[in-house]
Amino acid sequence: MASSSSSLKIFLLTVALALGSANAQLSWDFYESSCPDLQDIVREVMTDTVFGERRMGASILRLHFHDCFVHGCDGSVLLDDTRTVIGEKGAAPNRNSARGFEVIDEIKTQVEAACPNIVSCADILAIAARDGVELLGGPRWEVPLGRRDARNPATPAEVNANIPSPFSDFAALVRSFAAKRFSARDMVILSGGHNIGFAQCSNFRSRIYNESSINATYAAGLRANCPRTGGDSNLAPLDVPSSVFDNNYYKNLVNHRGLLHSDQQIYNGVSTDSIVQHFSNDGAAFRRAFSETMVRLGNLSPLTGTAGEIRRNCRRHN
Repeated sequence: MASSSSSLKIFLLTVALALGSANAQLSWDFYESSCPDLQDIVREVMTDTVFGERRMGASILRLHFHDCFVHGCDGSVLLDDTRTVIGEKGAAPNRNSARGFEVIDEIKTQVEAACPNIVSCADILAIAARDGVELLGGPRWEVPLGRRDARNPATPAEVNANIPSPFSDFAALVRSFAAKRFSARDMVILSGGHNIGFAQCSNFRSRIYNESSINATYAAGLRANCPRTGGDSNLAPLDVPSSVFDNNYYKNLVNHRGLLHSDQQIYNGVSTDSIVQHFSNDGAAFRRAFSETMVRLGNLSPLTGTAGEIRRNCRRHN
């Protein structure tokens, strides 16, 4: 009988073969000769970062998701605004919440010193997101590489239209993920990334004061740090009491302890209830599914070949 590792590799190979002509240029050994120390450099910086602040592992994962879910995994979320171009950082889903840019900057600086003008910021972000998850106790997956960087960011309107809102109802969530060719099951799996990280009071205040689909004791505890007015940036963990990457997020949903409205929507008398229940009971199944689906996330509409550029500084185009 094949091992779970062998089965995962077979699955990933199948995914790679099915990606189509644009994505076919991504490969696991893309930098094997041109930047052989890339993975070690990313891992070292991420290890130091997560050791110093565990939350940053979740922040980098979120940054990767927000990058991929707009125009594709092209590093555009990393671009600073300019006097003439307002980009993604100031859009509502990212404003005052997207973080980890300085971590990507540090990795990029070290990578440029080792192999200048070779590795894209988009690829660095994809690897860093994987390492952040693994360092928090989550699964490891092989990251196909070869993405190139966008020269321009998406507009705030495009970001707002593509990133699922924490206030979204079930139907809106399904539509958002379907637009990226993800099924409802995929949506539940990627939502499982919320088993690490924090959310701001402004994103869950209406849930803890106005909704009935929340455990009353849980809601009361959250109100102590999230008043009806003020304290918008006060934080609460997306998953309690766990601080590692596991399947406790789904157990919380089953017990109506989802922090965000959008979280609880995937277990609220809807078609995905059974999927949530399955992952709440089988952590190993969730880990396998998360690895597989993250590979697909990372392959959303990458720039490859001669498209885009290899940025020297992740915050601005060359």
